[in-house]
Amino acid sequence: MAWTYRKRIKVIPGVHLNISSKGISTNIGVKGASVTFGHNRTYVNSVRGRQQVSPGKPALPVPKPALPERSPEVFTMPQGNIFSLAPTEITSQDMQGVKDTIIAAHQQRKELQHDLDHISLALKKSKSQLTLSYVFLYGFFVRSVSNRIKERIAAQQTAIDEITQELVKSRMELDVSFDADILQKYESVKAAFQRLSQSNQIWDVTSAVAGNRSVTRSAASTLLDRKEVRIGIKPIEDIHSNFEPLWFNNANGADLYFYPGFIIMYDTKDRFGVIDLKALQFQFHPVRFIERGVVPPDAKVIEYTWNKVNKNGAPDKRFRDNFQIPIVRYGAITLRTASGVNEEYQFSNYEATEAFGAAFIDFQHVMKGM
Repeated sequence: MAWTYRKRIKVIPGVHLNISSKGISTNIGVKGASVTFGHNRTYVNSVRGRQQVSPGKPALPVPKPALPERSPEVFTMPQGNIFSLAPTEITSQDMQGVKDTIIAAHQQRKELQHDLDHISLALKKSKSQLTLSYVFLYGFFVRSVSNRIKERIAAQQTAIDEITQELVKSRMELDVSFDADILQKYESVKAAFQRLSQSNQIWDVTSAVAGNRSVTRSAASTLLDRKEVRIGIKPIEDIHSNFEPLWFNNANGADLYFYPGFIIMYDTKDRFGVIDLKALQFQFHPVRFIERGVVPPDAKVIEYTWNKVNKNGAPDKRFRDNFQIPIVRYGAITLRTASGVNEEYQFSNYEATEAFGAAFIDFQHVMKGM
């Protein structure tokens, strides 16, 4: 009996973001069947067997997430552990459709990968059988045996090729289009981010507590726990987009992937959340850091303090082996949402942090003003 493989796959709906001066619309669906999330409105195109709403007649509005009042000029260092809620708990209401589409793509790719692994193992066994048939010579004399094995190998290889193509098609296709002036602002964000990613040192701040200077005899008023991490351009496997996301490694939680209209907080393929970019409270600011280690080459020493110091800044003369320590200026950004995102990063290159922060706030201001 000939070896065969037949599998029908579902067409994963695509997501199209259109960012223009009129607003941001998110279209989800395949041709002839899609849901559009517009500026405060939802429209449902005619879909066979589903609810139908006449074109131009809005369905129930999608509410915007409420943002707490804040002053961009004032920064308050959070106290205690700095971490976000579980990514499954932070999805914005108007981003649930995007999340569901990613889940559908992941589930189908998971099934296809299982099939691919199974057939690849069968192919390996078939090739071993063909080799053994020649080793023990019966493959030369009983040609029908070797021919059947060869046919099975060819069918298995064809199936592998087909599944490999289906895996590519089963990703969520994210297509983003901009008005020209808004695209220029986003390109500025991307260029500044690439410069920021080249900082000699990047840290994820995981906790901050007030220090008792009377006890420590240190000039540091806040004690930080931070871990070195990386950032860069890095896609998510289940998503294919014409704009790859800006990736922030997270030392104590899910990584963050910044797409033009939303953020994905991604722990695993089954544990992630999608956040509307407009819901993000983004701040950047300079940090005076007492550097007891090696000063990174791209950081600037702004002054010096003493290892043991009095409250007035003078060296504590009770310590005979007292020595000076550099105070450097680092850059920091904080990322928070009302739904539970709470992250802070520090960068050795303050100028790069400032440039990225300014570009990102400029782009986000356009998004929020729509």
